[in-house]
Amino acid sequence: MVSLWFQSALLFEGWSNNVRITFGENAIQKIETGVAPASGDERHGIAVPGLANVHSHAFQRGMAGLAEIRGPAHDNLWTWREVMYRFLDRLMPEDVEAIAALAYIEMLETGFTRVGEFHYLHHDPSGVPYANIAELAERIVAAAQQTGIALTLLPVFYAHGNFGGRPPVPGQKRFLNDTARFAKLVEASRSTIALLPDANLGIAPHSLRAVTPDELKEILPLANGGPFQIHAAEQIKEVDDCLEWSKQRPVEWLLNNAGVNDNWCLVHATHMTPDETKRLANSGAVAGLCPITESNLGDGIFPTPDYLAARGRFGLGTDSNVLVDPAQELRMMEYAQRLSLRARNVLAPQAGRSTGRALFDGALAGGFRALGVPAHGIEKGAAADLVSLDARDPGFAGRTGDMILDSWIFAGGAVDCVWRQGIKVVSRGVHHSRDAIARRYKDAITRILD
Repeated sequence: MVSLWFQSALLFEGWSNNVRITFGENAIQKIETGVAPASGDERHGIAVPGLANVHSHAFQRGMAGLAEIRGPAHDNLWTWREVMYRFLDRLMPEDVEAIAALAYIEMLETGFTRVGEFHYLHHDPSGVPYANIAELAERIVAAAQQTGIALTLLPVFYAHGNFGGRPPVPGQKRFLNDTARFAKLVEASRSTIALLPDANLGIAPHSLRAVTPDELKEILPLANGGPFQIHAAEQIKEVDDCLEWSKQRPVEWLLNNAGVNDNWCLVHATHMTPDETKRLANSGAVAGLCPITESNLGDGIFPTPDYLAARGRFGLGTDSNVLVDPAQELRMMEYAQRLSLRARNVLAPQAGRSTGRALFDGALAGGFRALGVPAHGIEKGAAADLVSLDARDPGFAGRTGDMILDSWIFAGGAVDCVWRQGIKVVSRGVHHSRDAIARRYKDAITRILD
């Protein structure tokens, strides 16, 4: 049993002061409020629940900053994708593990305690499956095991280059499977995650560009009740191509044909009509929003005010991992609306409510829902996954209650410590394995870029 004492903590029922939280058997066993610290208590400033990162492509952390040179034509997702294809052509299994481990350390250091890994890099650089079909999935599991982050593994089905089953391009060769081989990959991945104590498995058709309707129907049962995730309507070109193929928009097609429900997460869903926005909200699915990546790629702005007004749920993802920080993701989510609508505090639900608290609560509830696990609020019986914010940071001076979240998200403020299943993995903002994992990452990237 381990007891922590906090000056202030965001509990399931709200903020409380002078809080003792006792861990045991990976879960919170007892919470006391309004108490003085005992002699054996480890003392900290501010406790908040860890967040879920609903959508990560871990290997892309290694190419952050490599696609910021203007090309000869209009740069967008499709030109960025060519840089990505060239980068991944040089990745060996040990590189995938090294890059994922650094990405997962950065997630923990900034307040994520679970990651949904949308894992679509499956084969060797020539496109041939490894002898162990789950070789690269095992590398993702190894990175999670080394860092301590909770993992939701989402093996990705990818078979085609565009809508209507068009042939893939050469850069996609490492992603490709037919449905039979994908079923084997899913089962091998299910065995692999058994190495982790609280991992779970879902599946992820990459997009309607990469899967036909018949294939989508065939792979749906492989989720076996787990989460189901798909990219949708990220770019205008994708919407136009989908209209040409089906006379329907991507989100519209999924809602009409795929049985979208509360096990689903539609990632991005940036370009929706008002009707699609309401229908997605009403479906119970989660919108997986990745504001920093969507800004970096020039995707567009999600219709968040209308979606939230329709009681839609959202989760937060780091996607390309160009920058890993949940507070900055939430800030970008609100700031995009401020710039678009020329208004402030757009996503606060009503007068007198904190924008930061509304964003944090939404990301907490929707994020874990999207990954198929219970929301990790600070309450008895919940997983002992906690983040402490450093009350010594000047950014938190004089702040109480929801002002703490507003200051963390909009004005900066440091994460101090992080506990996963009651084990401290981050102290004073630094992961306990950072030095060794950073060295391995640097060696890998230096060789890849040489």
